Order: sequence, then structure tokens, then C-alpha cells
Amino acid sequence: MFNKILIANRGEIACRVMRTARRLGIATVAVFSEADRNALHLQFADEVVGIGPAPSRESYLAMDNIVDACLKTGATAVHPGYGFLAENADFCERLESEGITFIGPKAESIRAMGDKIAAKKLAQEAGVNVIPGSDIIPENEDAACRVAAEVGYPVMLKAAAGGGGKGMRVACDDAQLREGYAACRNEAQGSFGDDRVFVEKFIEEPRHIEFQVLGDAFGHVVHLWERDCSIQRRHQKVIEEAPSPLLDQQSRDAMGAQSVALAKAARYQSAGTVEFVVDKDGSFYFLEMNTRIQVEHPVTEMITGLDLIEAMIRVAAGEPLPFSQADVRCDGWAIECRINAEDPFHNFLPSIGRLVRYIPPAESEGKVRVETAVAEGGRISPHYDSMIAKLITHDATRGGAIAMMRLALDQFVVRGVETNIAFHAALLRHARFIAGDFHTGFMAEEYPTGFNAADMPHVDKSLLVAVAAFVHRSRIDRQASVSGQLPGHELKVAEEWTVVLSGERNPVTVRPVTGGYVVLDAEQSREIVSGWRLGQPLLRGTCNGKPFCVQVEHIGQMYRLTHGGTQADVRVMTARTTELLLRMPVKPERDLSRFLLSPMPGLVTRLEVDEGQSVRVGEPLLVIEAMKMENVLRADHDCVVDRLLVKPGDSVAVGQRVMEFR
Repeated sequence: MFNKILIANRGEIACRVMRTARRLGIATVAVFSEADRNALHLQFADEVVGIGPAPSRESYLAMDNIVDACLKTGATAVHPGYGFLAENADFCERLESEGITFIGPKAESIRAMGDKIAAKKLAQEAGVNVIPGSDIIPENEDAACRVAAEVGYPVMLKAAAGGGGKGMRVACDDAQLREGYAACRNEAQGSFGDDRVFVEKFIEEPRHIEFQVLGDAFGHVVHLWERDCSIQRRHQKVIEEAPSPLLDQQSRDAMGAQSVALAKAARYQSAGTVEFVVDKDGSFYFLEMNTRIQVEHPVTEMITGLDLIEAMIRVAAGEPLPFSQADVRCDGWAIECRINAEDPFHNFLPSIGRLVRYIPPAESEGKVRVETAVAEGGRISPHYDSMIAKLITHDATRGGAIAMMRLALDQFVVRGVETNIAFHAALLRHARFIAGDFHTGFMAEEYPTGFNAADMPHVDKSLLVAVAAFVHRSRIDRQASVSGQLPGHELKVAEEWTVVLSGERNPVTVRPVTGGYVVLDAEQSREIVSGWRLGQPLLRGTCNGKPFCVQVEHIGQMYRLTHGGTQADVRVMTARTTELLLRMPVKPERDLSRFLLSPMPGLVTRLEVDEGQSVRVGEPLLVIEAMKMENVLRADHDCVVDRLLVKPGDSVAVGQRVMEFR
């Protein structure tokens, strides 16, 4: 067994590897870029080494820097995590040449599976079903269009060395293919250092199902059941679950057998994932093999009880797998939500800034798990991906895991940046998700114009009214208990209040009961019992005996309540104050319709128009790169460009004016 390993990564996966290494008694070395000088993963390690500037190509992708860190610290093995150099065969060989063990598959397996076209050929030879597509890399847009004509639209442009949704575009005609070709190559070059892309038939209404495999150096390979990763946005997974609600046992056995056959053909040693697409008729096709640990590996660990990081370390150290296929259990159901720093109500644009408040749900052995590498006061960097945390729940049934996830999301407090928690809350209440009736086009079908506040599921308004009344009465009672009040002029606590929610006035009566208050309106009474204290961000308690959790913020004379992904600004006041407030004039917003405002912080990479140019609705105006993704800003109406206020290479902030029209 290794005495010391270096983790050539950052973020939550670095912390995850270190936890297992510590349990195994292995010392760890963390590496960091200048942007990560104060990152949380450094606190988990026994030693830390700086490896370069913020750009990943100069730090986390710089092989020489990482090898030097190993030699400097005496680390005899490297765990690459996922992303960066995790699937780089040259890196694996470089480590081996220095006498350092790569905790992952051998270089020949990485090379065989890392090139998507080579992997497809090997899969065919192993008897695995494959998707129709090109066997060559088109050298330019014209060649790509010729391949698409042979395969038939719609097609998928994919990075040959890719994964994780980077360098992928769907095209339904030549125009879309030409437009996406350059963007795919740029993303592929930036993410993998390899700009090759190829064309493949796009399977319509596909389910994305992947099988976790594990192999050792003695030729033993097992699969650890499947994960359903079909809820995606821009080809990146949003929610993953294990097992899949789609598969029957016959399909599960067939896909598992093909996964093992492919891993054996590649002489695979380590943890890896064989990904399939399943069409609407139930036929399945090999998509790719990821020769690394996956972001969503915790759901597999939850249902099998195995530690995949430990298995990778032991296999790399030369140990055989201690179990056979028959020993692998599948216990219950697990779901994972990726909590990202992005605004779902504004087309999921990246959100960058400081975490003013960060309180993840409490972990519970075998029930709730949080994988994170941020802490309150930390910053979300524009240099890397937007993931804040992974939230995983496990229960005996799928319904139980969903219910547990809903409650955990209610308990997840993040302030300072926008997150996709509200989106997850909506998905987990969507009828199609609950029924298991979805595919990778779910987002486009259910949210064709983007995710909006109107898409949020119904939240019990009367509960929010009662909670607001509870919070306000608690505050007033606290004020009334302050000592030193002038005799005869003590604060009188009223029982009659008006709760203003979404412009509606809700008269209520609030009376104290043991452990809380009872809130009465014209139709019902709600008894809220809770040990909540003023200033606490989470109000946990029972409403008429049923448990609930609501996030509470006190902002001026307003309470901001968050529950079920819905955020509501509520005021509680006397009837007279309410009447006067509703008569107050509203300050008009400033007219900025002549300007294009940057919807995100990032780097301007291209200007697609010139001053004085006429543009039509939908035409591209400029490209902003943020969190390793290219974002094209388009005209939302016909106009003429008057002034360009930025140039390529400029950094822009949210709301910054980048273009003026006339």
C-alpha cells in the first residue's frame, strides 16, 4: 500500500479522495493554483504544493508541475480525480516513467477509450452495440457537413477526447453544424487540449444510462449496476440516480454484460464507466467509456455499500478485487443533485462571488450525504466549473429518496451567489420525473423558453403565511420582553395582523400555544411548534403535527421565506399600515433598453458585429467565456449597433454595458 499519494485535482473530488486516504492511513498531498490558494481542499491534506497560475493549462493541466510536486514531496502515487488530466494517457505514462503509480487505468486503456472513434471500433469488436456515425475526424466545416449528409440529420458534434458535456453540439441542418463546429473545437481545446471533433447520429428521445465497472490487474471485472443520468442541460448532468427507473432486469443484465465485455477488451484496471444511450424503443447503444471516477459515483456507493476511491487505490497497489459479480448488492435507491453556482431563472448563467452564508444539510449515515469543497466566506471562481456541492440521498424506495432530497434541499442555505436549488426543487416535484418518464430532451420539452418562476410547482401559500406570522410574532414578543421600558408605555403585543404575500393581504390572528403559536385565518388554523430563535436561517418545526423546514431571512421590514424552491418576500403589519403601504408610489426602473448588458461575469472572446452594422433578431452579437463554457449573446430584436463598449480580452461584470444600439 502507498505511504503518500498526491491528488492532482481540486474541489470536492480532492476532498473526497483525501477522506478515504486518511481512513486507510495514507498521507496526502494537495496541489493548488493561485486562484485556489485559500481553497478548502488544502485544509484536508497533510502537505500542499502550489503548481501555477489560475488558468488550468498552466496549473492543473501542467504535467511538469505536478510531477515536480510528486518528486518534491515524495508522493509515490497520484489520484487524478475527474477532469483535468484524469483521462490523459501521456500523463499516466509520464508518471510511470518517474516511478510514480497512476491511480487509475493503464495508459493503453485510457488511450483506447479516450479517443471516441477508437473506443467505438473496440466496442464493435467486443460485441457491444454502437451508434451510427463517422469513423474519421472531419478536417473542416465542409467535411463535417458531408459526414452529416451521409449519417442523416440530426447529428451530434462531439469532442474526440471529450467528456462532461464539453465540446458537444446538436445540429439539425448545415447552418447549425457550421455554427457549432468552431465552438465545439474551441471548447474541446480549452477543456482537453485536443480540438478534434467528430460527427455521430443523434438518437432522439434518448435515456442516458451508464454502468459502473471495476477491474483489477488479474483480469477480474465486475459491474456495480447502473445510474440514470438523463436529466441534463446542455449535455451536462443535473440529477443522477441509481438504479434506473427505466430498466427491467433483462435490459439491465444485457447492458451489464456488454459493459464488462468492453472493459475486458480494453484490459481495464480501475473504476470506470461505460455509458449508453437507450432510444424510445428500448434499444441501447454504446456512447463512450469514461476512464476515471465519475462526479456521480456516490449514488453507486450508496446502493452497493462500496467505497470506489478505496477500490481504485487498492487495485493500483496491486491487490485483486475481493468480491465477485454475485457479491455486488443493490440496496434501495439513491439520488444526487448537483448544486451549481448558476441562476436558473436567467438561463442558468454562471454566478460568481463570495458565499456570504453557506450551511449544507446535516449528513446522516446511509441517508444524506454532502460532497463539497467550499465554506462560508469562500469565493466561487470564474476559472473553474460552477459546482458548489453534490447532495445525495438514499432510501429503501425511489419515492423515499425523492422525499428525503426535497427536505434536504429545503435545508440547504446558500447566500451571496445564485444557485440551481430552486430548479432541483421544481424537478423533484415534476409529474414526469416522479413517474420516471423523462429523457435527455426533458429540459427542452418542459422548459422550451427557459426555466421561469411560473414553472415552480405550487407551494402551500397558507403555510408561508403562517410561518411569516410565527416569525413576526416571535420578534414582537422578544421586543416586548426587553427590560427598562417606560412604565405605562410598554410595547403592547397585538394578536391581529395582516400578512402581505404576493400582493395579497391575508388577515390572521396569532396566539401563543405551548412551544409556538397558532395562526388563524378565515378558513383554518395552523399550529406551528418550533424551537426556532431569531437570527437562525432555518426554521424547522411542525405545522399541525407535520414536519417542515423553511429558510428565513429578515431584510428590513420584510421576511424572505424559502421553501420548496420558492422564494417569497413577505411583510407582516397592522391593517392600517398595510393600507398605507399599498398606496405608496412605485419608483420606475431606469430605461436600459438601448444597451446590451452582460448577464454574467466572464471574458469577452469574440465580437460578432461592428459599429453601424444592422442585425436581426437571433443573430449573434458577442461571445463571453465563463466557467469553461462559451456563451453566445444574441439580439432579441432587430436593431443597429451604435457603439461597442468592450473588446476581445476584456473582463466584464454582471450588468456591465457591453454594446449600445440605435
